[in-house]
Amino acid sequence: QLQLVESGGGLVQPGGSLRLSCAASGFTLAYYAIGWFRQAPGKEREGVSCTSRSGGRTNYADSVNGRFTIPRDNDKKTVYLQMNSLKPEDTAVYYCAAVYSLSGCSLGDSYDYWGQGTQVTVTS
Repeated sequence: QLQLVESGGGLVQPGGSLRLSCAASGFTLAYYAIGWFRQAPGKEREGVSCTSRSGGRTNYADSVNGRFTIPRDNDKKTVYLQMNSLKPEDTAVYYCAAVYSLSGCSLGDSYDYWGQGTQVTVTS
């Protein structure tokens, strides 16, 4: 059974850093593009970042570009979201998602498999 499990969320002060992990099981991660999404209370879900199956191509939302990175380790079946210089507006539930892909990735929500999410709260 294909499963994605996020971890690493928590409470952090503005300017701080967090690293989220998305652990995959039940499928070969190397065949899938992975996206990170977030949803804040009262707002629509938005794409934050994504990585192609090899990690060679990545995309970032304008709001996080230059602050977040999305490394992946296919051998460890894990994709990360490294978040630096966090702002209060980054507060949200963060989800990872997977879609079978031959190349590239998208920040749209055309992903087939989703994790349960992890809460990130940025506050002083």
